Amino acid sequence: MQQKTLIYNTLTRKKQEFIPINKGKLGLYVCGPTVYGEAHLGHARPAITFDVVYRYFEHIGYKVRYVRNITDVGHLTDEMADEGEDKILKKARLEQMEPMEVVHHFTESYHDNMRALNTKTPSIEPRASGHIIEQQEMVKKIIEQGYAYESKGSVYFDVLKYNQKHPYGILSGRKVEDMLENTRTLDGQSEKHNNYDFALWKKASPEHIMRWSSEWSEGFPGWHMECSAMSTKYLGEKFDIHGGGMDLIFPHHEAEIAQSTAALGHESVQYWMHNNMITINGQKMGKSLGNFITLNELFSGSHKLLEKAYSPMTIRFFILQAHYRGTVDFSNEALQSAEKGFYRLMNGIEAIEKIKSSNKSTINVDALIDKCYAAINDDFNTPILIANLFEGVKTINSIIAGNESINESDLTKLRKLFNDFAFKILGLLPENKSDKEDNNLSSELIKIMLTMRVEAKANKDWATADKIRNELTNLGVIIKDTKDGFEWEMK
Repeated sequence: MQQKTLIYNTLTRKKQEFIPINKGKLGLYVCGPTVYGEAHLGHARPAITFDVVYRYFEHIGYKVRYVRNITDVGHLTDEMADEGEDKILKKARLEQMEPMEVVHHFTESYHDNMRALNTKTPSIEPRASGHIIEQQEMVKKIIEQGYAYESKGSVYFDVLKYNQKHPYGILSGRKVEDMLENTRTLDGQSEKHNNYDFALWKKASPEHIMRWSSEWSEGFPGWHMECSAMSTKYLGEKFDIHGGGMDLIFPHHEAEIAQSTAALGHESVQYWMHNNMITINGQKMGKSLGNFITLNELFSGSHKLLEKAYSPMTIRFFILQAHYRGTVDFSNEALQSAEKGFYRLMNGIEAIEKIKSSNKSTINVDALIDKCYAAINDDFNTPILIANLFEGVKTINSIIAGNESINESDLTKLRKLFNDFAFKILGLLPENKSDKEDNNLSSELIKIMLTMRVEAKANKDWATADKIRNELTNLGVIIKDTKDGFEWEMK
């Protein structure tokens, strides 16, 4: 059944029917990770959210070009002020590694996590450091149009001048007039005409390793510039959907709109989609806040906040149980509930094979199919879709119990319904429960051994403590001693 697909467009603040720029084709750009640490639960949410968008449009016949970038330069620790140390350089300094060692290690780890979560690889995965020329060319265009200025070797976007002709703040709802009243002078920002101007190109300080030649200085591109340059390079000056987390609306995506409009004379994106945050006790989960749980820790159960290990499909199901625009609050209870729900759904789908068809049907499979499409077409409402799938599981159990009957044609439709929506669109995969139980047992045994090591150290039994550490290290367990005891993860 063909239905209209409605998308909540952050730009217009309402649901709109999706109408592609080019019939039958979809250009999708999503902001990927800054690779200076392990991926955490907060990274899983946009990856899974836009994986479903990707999967669904492919399912209904679109040719999708999905571009998700890797940020490997230019993301500074104080991203609002364009100041501070490059996050990757900071990690490299702390770990005594080359910056590109850091990038390679955490990019590979991110890819491993994404495969475990069964997210499809994007069509193109460009890196900021591989597109310096494109970024410099876009900076030149913005300067030529009069919307940027050079200052001491850096180039800044002139927000006030841009706002005289184009509204700055159309995505976030912020007004330049309010920003003028609320901004204050910050240390190190004397290069800017106004505090809210943002960097298009930054002159590198002497200790800054990652730098490139330009007509302005030896330096590096601003964080916002990379996405404007790479999205338009691979998807064209106008493309369909730009996605990312809500925390990127300002300043990152607001700056992207301004840059593209200044350089090209028009905005590039038709629909802006933003997923909400994962929270812990009501606070956003993030590396900068230090309250994150990595995906590897979730899969192994090694974080102190975790009662047990949780499989990748449990994590995927946990995220899909909430609408992508709603918040998801982490708790062990919520994850364990998701785990039970996931297995109940998988068991129900498996039970289809026990059904014997009859001459007639007492159920309306077509109506259930329509409800599933209606849910996914209503701004990708995965919780309603999952509720509909559970309604299907209830029907399966009723047929097996002899309370309902189904003919061969409807049975074929029922099998296809679950294959399409549970596996192809939601991206779930059946799991071997015994393997999951073995993993949980292994996690518990490692915790017991590490607790014994803490006790041995407290008793100054260094030989036993060292032996436990060495044996676990040989098995691929990475141990980190903390003030609260220990943390661990598998290599």
